[in-house]
Amino acid sequence: MDSKQLEKYSSAISLSDMEIFVFPELMYSLVLANIMSPVLWEWREHPTFKKIENKSPWRKLLRMRQFIMDEYEFNLDLETWGMSNKDTELKRFAPFISPEEISKSNALFGYQGDEYYFDIGIRRHFGLDKYSSDVLPYWKTETIEAMNAFKYKQGYSHGAGECVSLAALYIAAAFIVCGISLEDMYMILTPLHSQNFIDLQDGAITNNRRVVTKGMWFNGTAITDKAQRAMRNEEITIVSHPSGYIHCLYEDATISKDVYEKFKKRLSSFLTVDLDMSTFANFLRFRHKYQESFVFCRHLRGDDKYIRAEVLFQYEHSNPIRIGSDSLDKIFSDVSEEDFHPFKPDDRVCVEQLIRFIKRSGIDIHTQEGRSLCKTYFDKYMDDSEQFVAELSEFCKIEARLPSSDKRFIDNQGIEISSDMTREEIIDYLKDKRDTNTTADLAFYAYRDMRECPWQPFLKASLERCPVSIEACKDYNNEKIYDWLRSMENESIYDSSRLAHPDEVANYYRGDGLEKAITMANVLLSRDASMEITITVDKDIVVLLADDEYEFISRKSFQKRICISNGRYEVSSLS
Repeated sequence: MDSKQLEKYSSAISLSDMEIFVFPELMYSLVLANIMSPVLWEWREHPTFKKIENKSPWRKLLRMRQFIMDEYEFNLDLETWGMSNKDTELKRFAPFISPEEISKSNALFGYQGDEYYFDIGIRRHFGLDKYSSDVLPYWKTETIEAMNAFKYKQGYSHGAGECVSLAALYIAAAFIVCGISLEDMYMILTPLHSQNFIDLQDGAITNNRRVVTKGMWFNGTAITDKAQRAMRNEEITIVSHPSGYIHCLYEDATISKDVYEKFKKRLSSFLTVDLDMSTFANFLRFRHKYQESFVFCRHLRGDDKYIRAEVLFQYEHSNPIRIGSDSLDKIFSDVSEEDFHPFKPDDRVCVEQLIRFIKRSGIDIHTQEGRSLCKTYFDKYMDDSEQFVAELSEFCKIEARLPSSDKRFIDNQGIEISSDMTREEIIDYLKDKRDTNTTADLAFYAYRDMRECPWQPFLKASLERCPVSIEACKDYNNEKIYDWLRSMENESIYDSSRLAHPDEVANYYRGDGLEKAITMANVLLSRDASMEITITVDKDIVVLLADDEYEFISRKSFQKRICISNGRYEVSSLS
C-alpha cells in the first residue's frame, strides 16, 4: 500500500468519527463487518425474536427497538477512547481534504453548528471545555463485539456504543433479524450525529437506541425534540447506502443517482405532516407558550364545552392518551366539570373551529398563501401571529439540508446481498467483491480478520492511535506493564483470527496473548519511538523482544514475525 491507502485502510481499524468523515466508505464497511459477525446471527435464535419470527419486518423492527434499549447504553464518554489533537489529525488528513473544508463541516475541527449549538457551546456541550482548545476526542465507532464488551468495563452493566455505532448496529440487525432489505435503509450523518432512515410503511428514523416512527416524529414531546435536533439544525454531511455514498464536500458520489433521488423524496415525505387536530395539538405541546391563546371545545350533552388549552394539557400528564383527533372525546370525559367554561373567551382561538376553517378553506400551511391566510385568521387573537405561523409551519415540515445532487455520480457496483443468504454466503460474496468495491474490501479490516488482510494497517492503527492503553500504564515500569497484562483474562473479544486493538484490551481488561503483546509494544513505543521491537507468534506462544523478553499465550494460531522499527511495520510468515 502507498501512504494514502495505508491511511485509509488503517482507519478501518481505528474507525473514529473523524476518519469516517474523511473516508466515507468506512461507514458502510462497519455495517458489513457487523453483518459478517456471528454475534448478530445468534440474535435470530434469541427467544425475543423467535417468538415473532413469523411477524412482519415492521413488527420485528419495533421489537428490535426495545431489545436494543434493554441491551445497550448510549456512551459518549471522552475518556473511553482517549484524546488526540487538531494539528496531528489535520496533518494526517491534509492529503485528502483541506483544513479549511474540514473545519467548516466537522464538529471536532471548528464547526460550531447552527443557532442551537452556538447557544450551548459545542465544546462545553461535549465536556471538552476542560481541555485546551486543540484537544479533541478519539470517538471511535465500535463493532458489535466492542459494543458488547462494555459489560466488562468498570461502570457498565450492559453493552454500549456511541451514535455511529448504534446506527451501524441498527442497519445490520434490521437486515439480519428483521429481514429488511439493505436497499430500503439509508445512513444519515451530520457533523454531530448519526441516524438512519428506514423506508418501510410511512418510514422510521433510528436515533441512538430508539426507533422514531412518523407519528412519534411529530408528537411534540421533549424526547422527540431531541431526536429532531440534528435534522433541524445541521447540514447532512454523508448519506450512505449499499449502492454507495454521497458526501457534502466531495465531487464524486458513488451512490446510485436514482436511489439518491428516491431517498430525498421519501425522506421529505417523512419530514412533512398535514395540519389537522392531532398535528396542531402536538404543536401546542411542543410550543407550550402558545397554549394560553387557545381553547379546546366539544358539544357534549346538549351544551358547548370549552376548556383552556393549558388546563387540558395538564390532564395529559396523568393520562396515557394524548390529545388528538381520535382521542379528544376520551380526554374530555376525564375533565372535571369545574374546568369547563360555557362560553369561549374572546381572546382565545377555538382549536376545533380553527381546524374546520383550515379544511373548509383548503389551506396548505406549506405554501406562502396558506401561511398568509393563517396569519390573517390569528391576527385578532395574538400580537405575534406572524412568528406563530412561522413556527407552526416549521413544525409541520423539516427541510433536510442534504448534499447537493450536483455531483459526478460514479457506478460503484454496489453491495447486493439478501437476508435469505446465509452468513457464509454473504462472506463469500463480499470476498468476491473486494477487487471491485472498496467498501467491501475495507469491511474485512473493520471486521479485523487478520487472515484476510495485510497486517500493516492494523499495526499502524494499533501503535499510533491507541492512547488509552498508554494512559493506563503511565505510572508503570516495564515489568509492571507486563504483570498488568498477564493479570487480565486471556480471552479476546473477537472470535477466530480477528484481533482487538490495544485500547480495546485496556478498556475491557482482557485479550489474547498476541493482542497483549501488541498492547505492550504500543506502550513501549510511546516512551521510546526509536525502540526496535520484534513479536514472534508461533501458534500458542508469543514472544515480544524489546528491552527484555516477554512471553504470552495465544489461541489465535498465527505463525508470524512482526518487526517494528522507526515507524515501519514488517510482517513475515514463520511457516
